[in-house]
Amino acid sequence: MKAVIGLGANLGNPHENLDIALALLRESTDVVAVSSYYTTAPMGGPTQPDYVNAVCIIESELPALDLLGMLQGIEKSMGRERLVKWGPRTIDLDLIQYGPLLSKSDELELPHPRAYERGFVLQPWHEIDADAVLLTHGRVDQLLAQLSPTP
Repeated sequence: MKAVIGLGANLGNPHENLDIALALLRESTDVVAVSSYYTTAPMGGPTQPDYVNAVCIIESELPALDLLGMLQGIEKSMGRERLVKWGPRTIDLDLIQYGPLLSKSDELELPHPRAYERGFVLQPWHEIDADAVLLTHGRVDQLLAQLSPTP
């Protein structure tokens, strides 16, 4: 099943961290497409460095919670610490969408509840899938067009 994963990092060497996370994803899944890397300002949280963000599309047959667990395992193996909400991080892997699945459980919300308002998800996703649709919200290109331009 097709999964859309958002990647982000702003500690250590963010470009290298994304490269490592993608290599680890390739060991466990079929990575179909990877966007360019985008540098973006942090949204919320404490003062921190800019992020490097990307989106990848993978194919996986894992149950959704197992895929989420795998993503969190990659984060942990790369030194991710969850100390401050929206704080800086060595790596962040978000399951944005997984096939047609909708979920509102405490463990997993699908699609990602804030993806529709995040240019750092929508722009790289649109780059690798121009016809992408974010379930419950609509076409990614239209969502992207609705965002306020950043100065």
